[in-house]
Amino acid sequence: MVQAYILVQTEVGKAAAVASEIAAIPGVTSAEDVTGPYDVIVRAEADDVDKLGQLVVAQVQGVNGITRTLTCPVVKLG
Repeated sequence: MVQAYILVQTEVGKAAAVASEIAAIPGVTSAEDVTGPYDVIVRAEADDVDKLGQLVVAQVQGVNGITRTLTCPVVKLG
């Protein structure tokens, strides 16, 4: 299982709607509005890196109101 945080920037005023829509995508374990340079932080998981990439590109980035994403895979250092 591969897990990642996806940092999402949205159009002004769209963060709550984007987080709500992303939260309903299978493979997404959480999607929360935040303050700072990103508007929503998503936690997602998939069976492998390829499926994680498909989740991000095909589903998360397709949500209306998103302007940019940055995917940060979780690693275990130790």
